[in-house]
Amino acid sequence: METLIHKAQILIEALPFIRSFYGRTFVIKYGGHAMVDEELQTSFAQDVVLLKFIGINPVIVHGGGPQIGEVLERMGIESSFVHGMRVTDQETMDVVEMVLVGKVNKMIVNLISRQGGKAVGLSGKDGGLLQVEKLLMYDTPKADRPPEIIDIGKVGRVHKVNPAVLTALDNSGFIPVIAPVGVDVAGETYNVNADLVAGAVAAALKAEKLLLLTDVAGVKDGEGRLLSSLHRGLVEAMIASGEIKGGMLPKINCCLEALAAGVKKAHIVDGRLAHCLLLEIFTEHGVGTEILI
Repeated sequence: METLIHKAQILIEALPFIRSFYGRTFVIKYGGHAMVDEELQTSFAQDVVLLKFIGINPVIVHGGGPQIGEVLERMGIESSFVHGMRVTDQETMDVVEMVLVGKVNKMIVNLISRQGGKAVGLSGKDGGLLQVEKLLMYDTPKADRPPEIIDIGKVGRVHKVNPAVLTALDNSGFIPVIAPVGVDVAGETYNVNADLVAGAVAAALKAEKLLLLTDVAGVKDGEGRLLSSLHRGLVEAMIASGEIKGGMLPKINCCLEALAAGVKKAHIVDGRLAHCLLLEIFTEHGVGTEILI
């Protein structure tokens, strides 16, 4: 009986969060270890379906870098990177689209469906969802010359989001699952970083939360302590001091841009933990780092 009462208490503790978030939209970037470990795949799908059934509208944006790399290697196509971005010629772009849209996206849709949810797979091409433009990168300038543009091929940045298709799916009880592929005004296809897509979609939907699943515990201070909550001003100070750097920096910048565009809170969540979404959303301290204006 005590075990049953304890379970009831857990539900009651979640009630204020459920009431507060009812009818709101959460944009979740799904990637990293959570997308390749079978147990974590199941717990992620269960979390997403539960959110939908209690009145929250989850929108999923997924990555797929390791899966793309694996297929490119099997096909004998070499990969190269510039500042962490994959150089993407037309042949590579064809593989990227095939893997993200045709394989990874449908795998996630199936995971959610198996847990009783209704998911619909999309790319940025569907319903004009993501209009992109070519991403220009620059080398490190030397004192005697200006920065030089580096062409990394069909890699884009989000120029505009048309959220109408997402709103229609949400209102009909479906969970949108978005592959980060978009087109420019000329109809050319581009690969886009999934974090950037998630941030842009969250901003367009004026989402309550943007949650980025990662393979780290969250944001840590200079002494390695996990910080459960940060305000924008402190984040900017930590970037300036070098406490936030490396692979965490683009994720933090994505969160800051989303907050500036109207998203209420952004979260960097440890996707290596089972049911990390429920733990972050429905507990007082969460399991990652929340970032606020």
